[in-house]
Amino acid sequence: MSIQIFGTKKCFDTKKAERWFKERGVKCQLIDMKEKGMSRGEFNNVISAVGGIDNLINDKAKDKDVLTLMKYLTDEDRIEKLFENQQLIKTPVVRSGKKAVIGFQPEIWKDWE
Repeated sequence: MSIQIFGTKKCFDTKKAERWFKERGVKCQLIDMKEKGMSRGEFNNVISAVGGIDNLINDKAKDKDVLTLMKYLTDEDRIEKLFENQQLIKTPVVRSGKKAVIGFQPEIWKDWE
C-alpha cells in the first residue's frame, strides 16, 4: 500500500495522520503543501475521490479574498482557482491510489490495508 499525505508541517492533523501510519508500519510519503503541492493529476483524482470541490475547500483559510471570490465563480473556474491556490485545501489529504480522504480519519484508513 502506497500512502501519500498532503499537508503542512504546522498542521496537527497532518502530524497525527503521519504518526498513525508509521505506528502501523505503513510507509507514507509526506508532501508539504507549502513547498510542493499536488500535481494536476493528483488534484483531479482527489476531487473525484472526496466528492467534489466543495469538500476540499477550507472555509477557515487565511486568504479570505480568494475564498469570497470562489463563491461567485463557475465550477470549472473554482477548480482552476483552487489548483492555483492550494493553501485553501483542507489538510491533511490522505491518498492511496484512487482513494482519498480529508482530515484525520483512521476508521476509513483501516479499510485500505
